[in-house]
Amino acid sequence: MSGEKRKLEDSETILGPADGPVTANKELPGISAILETYFNARGGLQEKSNSQGWLDYLYGVCLMKSKSENLAKQWLLRSVDINPYNWAAWQELTSSIGSVEELQQVSEHLPRNIMTFMFHIYCSQELYQTTPETYNTLTEIQKIFPRSAFLQQQKALLYYHARDHEQAMQLFDGLIADHPHRLDGLEIYSNLLYVLPNRPKLATLAATASDTDKFRPETNCILGNYYSLISEHEKAVLHFRRALALDRAFQAAWTLMGHEYIELKNTQAAIESYRRAVDANRKDYRAWYGLGQGYEMLECYSYSLFYYQRAAALCPGDPKMWAAVANAYAKCDKLANAVQAYKRALVVGSQVDSTSIASSFGSGKSADPLAQAVGGALDPQILYDIALLYERDGAWEEAAAYMELTLAQEEGPEDGDVGLGVMQITSRARLWLARWCHRNGELTRAMELANELCQDGVEVEEAKGLVRDIRSQMAYAEAHS
Repeated sequence: MSGEKRKLEDSETILGPADGPVTANKELPGISAILETYFNARGGLQEKSNSQGWLDYLYGVCLMKSKSENLAKQWLLRSVDINPYNWAAWQELTSSIGSVEELQQVSEHLPRNIMTFMFHIYCSQELYQTTPETYNTLTEIQKIFPRSAFLQQQKALLYYHARDHEQAMQLFDGLIADHPHRLDGLEIYSNLLYVLPNRPKLATLAATASDTDKFRPETNCILGNYYSLISEHEKAVLHFRRALALDRAFQAAWTLMGHEYIELKNTQAAIESYRRAVDANRKDYRAWYGLGQGYEMLECYSYSLFYYQRAAALCPGDPKMWAAVANAYAKCDKLANAVQAYKRALVVGSQVDSTSIASSFGSGKSADPLAQAVGGALDPQILYDIALLYERDGAWEEAAAYMELTLAQEEGPEDGDVGLGVMQITSRARLWLARWCHRNGELTRAMELANELCQDGVEVEEAKGLVRDIRSQMAYAEAHS
């Protein structure tokens, strides 16, 4: 602990020259050597009879900080097996698990007790596993601990990751009502209120947190989100830096500070903030996405593609991640891959049957199952982007099919759901189709689309010019018929 304190003192300012991996805890090698000698003299990993689990946990922490993750995992597993009620050991074990496959491998070596169930819920939530199995496990545990604030928080976070914002907000409100002075996890609630956006509630949360404890990183993150929402980005950065001054390992603050630096167009500082965020928690897809954004701003598209792919792999249920991957592919001139990624974004962001669409990936045929999709169910912007990629690739028929599909989103499906109505993006698709029909001699359809554009109030001048051209062409054709 004294080594960690000295490391913080030596690091000096946040994002300064001595901050980060440059400065290490000088006590770690000595502690690791003592523990290694101690355990080797008592039979190593295999011999558990002489241990109470505490030193095993400490050795696991030392190994994690030395980046010996596989060995650290073994010692942490041994620690939780001997002493399952040391929650810090479970948390350290969670930080070493980077995927669902790793969690399944680790699960085979875990003891069968209530703490293992708690760990499974916590770890699944950290890995954004909003599966029915996770919800069922959580519901079963809540029957045993109906008043547990920790379990209610995990449930709220699961709904937040599943983008069920209404349900997540109700759970967080209930949590605050039952435990008004508990600040754990409320920085995530402030993220939710920021995204909605709900300024009055966020202001109330910021005031409550400040009254409870001004010197908690959670409080400063909540204040940072509030200032960001009212576009005072410099003040937001100040609060995120305060959060990090209180706890350099508070990963949420690094990610949020990166977002603010992006807003302030300070790309280098944003990239460094996101790097520190993924160092603290490599499972944070928002930080990986932020790195992609940063490198895209620097026009380093192959780098941005790599980071967007990492974000999409961590959160495959978010269409925004796949759209970013597609955009990066397009910038790298990998058009087929870009179309595939955009189609993936449509699958995860729509109400269309994913099994029928999945077969269309990379098909390159106009008989794409997507083309049979109902109106109002797909994102018109993504459909329009796919059409433009097909146009860029010279696949005009496919481009026209996707422009038609973009236009179809204005109408609701036959079961009575309301469509999206006329939007700027659908009007652009209408203009493209009007030109396409005009070029192909389908003058009646072209005139119909151009007249609709005049009524939409979007691209009106272009539409009027097109109407004049079509009329003169029709008159010429009639005169010579």
